[in-house]
Amino acid sequence: MTAGVSSARPLYTAMVTRKHPRFSVSLSSTLVHKDHFRHAGSVRNLSAKGCRVDSIISPFTGMQLTVQLHIPGESKPILIDNAAVRWSGSAGIGLEFLTIAPLHQDRLDRMIQQLQPKTGPE
Repeated sequence: MTAGVSSARPLYTAMVTRKHPRFSVSLSSTLVHKDHFRHAGSVRNLSAKGCRVDSIISPFTGMQLTVQLHIPGESKPILIDNAAVRWSGSAGIGLEFLTIAPLHQDRLDRMIQQLQPKTGPE
């Protein structure tokens, strides 16, 4: 290659196909790991099977947490009994919901349904 001439390289972007759509939210949460820690977090996006949380902690990939999603106007949080950390870094923490009791799953489903854009005739 000649000095001052750069070779053109194609830019590749990873295409991530998701099974469940994500919705931008701003929710308080509590992340709990057994008896080891309990920390506040801010949920930034939410889907039926996971979320992205901003928090001061940096859990390792694969760590299992209990997550409480604090919904404005509701007295009790949605409880995710078991969530796995799928990634953690400067962009926050990516969690996959593994176990949710039916009552809490129903509440989460209703919330997700409310976040979905309304379609139909105007």
